[in-house]
Order: sequence, then C-alpha cells, then structure tokens
Amino acid sequence: MNIMGIVLAAGQGKRMKSKLYKVLHPVGGKPMVGHVIDALEQIDTQRTVVVVGHGADAVKAYLGDRVEYAMQEQQLGTGHAVLQAEALLGQEDGLTVLLYGDTPLITSNSLRQMIELHREKGAAATVMTAIMDDPTGLGRIIRDEQGRVSRIVEQKDCSSEEREIKEINSGMYCFSNRKLFDALSKVTNNNAQNEYYVTDVVGILVNQGEVVEAYCTPDAIDTFGVNDRVALSEAERIMRARINKQQMINGVTLIDPANTYIDADVRIGSDTVILPGTVIKGKTVIGENCVIGPNTEITDSTLGSNIQVKQSVLLEAVVGDSSTIGPFAYLRPGAELGHSVKIGDFVEIKNAKLADDVKVSHLSYIGDAVVGKNVNFGCGAITVNYDGFNKQLTEVADDAFIGSNVNLIAPVKVGKGAYVVAGSTITNDVNADDLAIARERQINKPGYAAQLRDKFRAKKEQSKQS
Repeated sequence: MNIMGIVLAAGQGKRMKSKLYKVLHPVGGKPMVGHVIDALEQIDTQRTVVVVGHGADAVKAYLGDRVEYAMQEQQLGTGHAVLQAEALLGQEDGLTVLLYGDTPLITSNSLRQMIELHREKGAAATVMTAIMDDPTGLGRIIRDEQGRVSRIVEQKDCSSEEREIKEINSGMYCFSNRKLFDALSKVTNNNAQNEYYVTDVVGILVNQGEVVEAYCTPDAIDTFGVNDRVALSEAERIMRARINKQQMINGVTLIDPANTYIDADVRIGSDTVILPGTVIKGKTVIGENCVIGPNTEITDSTLGSNIQVKQSVLLEAVVGDSSTIGPFAYLRPGAELGHSVKIGDFVEIKNAKLADDVKVSHLSYIGDAVVGKNVNFGCGAITVNYDGFNKQLTEVADDAFIGSNVNLIAPVKVGKGAYVVAGSTITNDVNADDLAIARERQINKPGYAAQLRDKFRAKKEQSKQS
C-alpha cells in the first residue's frame, strides 16, 4: 500500500529563545526533524511532505531532496498546516502518517504498529496515544463501547471525570489520505484562537460513521515533543541512552555509558571498547577491537580495526588498522594514516598522507605532506608548509629517517632511505640514500662562560649603584 508522510515544521518555536529554527536544534548529533524523516524513511514512505514556514530556507538546506515541501505562509493552526500539503498529496490513494518536526524520539517501530492496527481495523484514522501518569494540559482520548475513539477532549474542556483519564492524544496520526483531505475541507476556525485544528478531523470522521482507532504506544516517550531548552535537554538525555544501549547490544563495550556521548549516525564494530569522557560525532565509522579514550573526541572520521586512540582529537581523519594515536594528538581534516602508524603525544597531522608503519612519536607537526612507508620522524620534527602566501607540499619517500628538531622547508623532497641529521633545516631536496646535514658548525670557547658571568654580574652591580 502507498504510504505517505506529512511533517509539520512551520512553527517558529519562540520558547526556544534561539536564532536557530526550532526543528533544526540537534538531538543526538542530528537536527530534530532529521530523526523524524529517518523514521518515515524506515517505514518506506513513497512521498513525504514537510510543511515549512519560519526558517524554511534553513530546513530545505538541511533536508535537501529527501522530501517535498509545502509553505504555510501564516500559522493558522495544525489543520491549516496539513491543508498546505493538499496540492501535492490530495489526489493520492493510500495512507498518510502525520508527524511533527519537533518529536525526535518517534521510532519506526511505533509507526509500523500504528499502521498495522489502522489496516487491521479498516480505520479512516488512527490516533497514536500514550498513557501518562500526569496528563495535565494534554488532550484526553474518549473511547466508545467498542474501544474506538469517539472524541478527543482538550484539558480546558474536560469534565472532572474526563480529567482522570490517563490516555492522551500525541498529535500523531495515520489517515486514509483522501478522507483526511475531505474532512479538512469541513474544519472551521470557530474557536477562541480562530485557528483550524487537525483534531477536529477526528470528530468529523466519527460523525460521518467512519472508524477511528487509537494505537496506544507502550513507550510514551516516543511521543515526546520539544518546545523549550529544558525539553531539548531531556530529549538529548533519552536519545543518548537509546544510542548507547543499541551500541552495547551490537557488541560495543561502554565502560561508563553515562559519560559516553555517541551521535545517532556513528557506526562502531564489535569488541571495541569506549572509555569514559569520549565524544564520537557525525558520521564516524570505527572498526572492531579498538580501544577509544578516555577523553577523546572523534568527528566525521573513519577508523579501521585494532586501533588505540588515547586522549586525542580526530576531525575528518582516516586511520588504518592497528595504528595508535595519542595521548594528546590532533588529527585534522585530510589526515590519512595507513596501517600500523604510530602518532604519539602532542603530534598534529593536517592534510597529510602517511603510509604504513610510519612513526611520529612526539612533539611534531606534519602538514601538507605525503610520507612513504616505514618513515621515522624524531621528536620536534616539522614540515614547514606555509610561506606566508601558499601551502607547499613536503614529500618523504619510503624508509627515510628524519631526525629530531628537523625543519623540512616545503616544497621539498626527501628520497627513499635518506637520513636527515637532527637539528637540520632542509631547504633543498635530499636524494635517495643520502645523508643531509644543515646546521652551523659548533664552536667551543674555553672559559668564556665564566667571563660572561663576571661581565653580567658587573653590569648588575652597576645598575644597582645608579
């Protein structure tokens, strides 16, 4: 059957008190509306329309061509918002799932269960409901003798008996598409707010003798909506717990889940151990049997298997199998490491390709470079890549040795098996198997240190007397 989705995302979200459009606030490393679209895609919707208003350009820039768009120029209620999708979906046969862009915790499983009940009962509409211990402020579900929905009563209109009902309207629905838009044409704005409400569709369908069902989700948190920063924080907490739980089910060890922060799109292989204080963001992929952390931040990077990363930062980096990173290393965008590479403490790699078995053990900067296999960089070695105007390339061939405190002034090439002596500043190419030394000859002046001390003392005494 043809399944469609409508996502309402036109509200300004004033209670967020933010310049960022509400549905674009991230939860679990992804804008809220992104989670909603993910859930719809997972139930194989053929078409999804996002109703936009405030911040439309920003929403379109994020979602791109994953969805279609309808514009709600004026916010005149939820019914009016849904009606904006009629030009795109009004003539379609099938089911339409109605969701909101600020409900990031909705799951595809809940949507499937609602659709299954809708089909089984031959319903014109199915409301997703939830049981709340404290339903204050929420619309109550009133069921008839058959257990079907007879009406939805808002809090302000509830009798004392109806206020005791714990089953609430989540605002999420499954509709027979044509019946939805037919009923919307009959919705009026005869209310205190002069707005058109999609909840009125339920009453119209019931009065027409249509079947309206309620799917009560077993996990009420699926329906959680975000209206302010407090709710955003709660959604973040719940999403992080879900993500971490799924990672552990998949075979990842989290030593302290409460202090481990993994984004929704991160993929981690089995038997990898994540230590406390680690933040893994974006679309990072990590292989099997790795040890990551503690206190490590990895963003949009790809790591192989059997890798160790300690107290380091990786941003848009690629790391091959069996490599070790850190502690206190920084891999910047364009860092590509082969297998069995060692990057030690206080080492920075930027826009550089390092082949297998390269060692940069400590206190070094390798930027804008191509490095061959089995190259060793001594402590304090630097590729001097910037001339004040342009970034220049350093090339180091296989099996070369770069001594401590060497400056390689780019553009420069060091040949295969070459040896660059510690303390050298290299400005010319070094041929294969050559030894390069570029430093001043040492001169020792016997007893001169004592003479200097006497001179300095005399100047100091003279200064005091004056």
